[in-house]
Amino acid sequence: MATILVVDDELGIRALLSEILSDEGHSVELAENAAQARALRESLRPDLVLLDIWMPDVDGVTLLKEWSAGGQLGMPVIMMSGHGTIDTAVEATKFGASAFLEKPITLQKLLRAVEQALVRPVGRTALPQAETAVPGPAAGQDGLPHPLYASLPPPLQPAAPSGPQPRQNFDLDRPLREARDAFEKSYFEFHLAKEGGSMTRVAEKTGLERTHLYRKLKQLGVDLTRNKRGGG
Repeated sequence: MATILVVDDELGIRALLSEILSDEGHSVELAENAAQARALRESLRPDLVLLDIWMPDVDGVTLLKEWSAGGQLGMPVIMMSGHGTIDTAVEATKFGASAFLEKPITLQKLLRAVEQALVRPVGRTALPQAETAVPGPAAGQDGLPHPLYASLPPPLQPAAPSGPQPRQNFDLDRPLREARDAFEKSYFEFHLAKEGGSMTRVAEKTGLERTHLYRKLKQLGVDLTRNKRGGG
């Protein structure tokens, strides 16, 4: 397990991250400002630093630049912010940040970013221009997702093979209505494929009146021609 330094001026954030990371078996040290962070980085030589951007004395990006200029980035640094932008994230990666997490930080995103940062090679203080300008969550040279996008949802999976697919994975980290519509669309597409596009049989299977079913499918954006075999 790793020694992780958490730098954040909010007591609640420090306590929460410490509890989560300690439960994962890591050794956690806490700093509430840049001065404490400098001292602990020097004495502990942590394996990873979680660094807040907005702090009252010296902001996290400035501290990151300081460490980068001084050749002190022998460890990965994950930036955190509740008010960050893509521009801020890109700036941080230019100076050696491994990832950028947007607050409030979910358990899944935190653990994924920490895991990726601990296995990612360290030793360059700035990312090549080609990597900082990627338009989406592309893979880096080491085969892992680009660090800038550690805080974003996982990429969409490749299209499923043709034919009925009863098992589906759904992204639940979104508003209830969007999640429900995604489930209903997948549900009806499955039954349409299974019944060869027959609206009559799908209506019987799902318990909906045919006219209501048709309106529902149009509302969800289901392609009614994809599985059509005629006469449904």
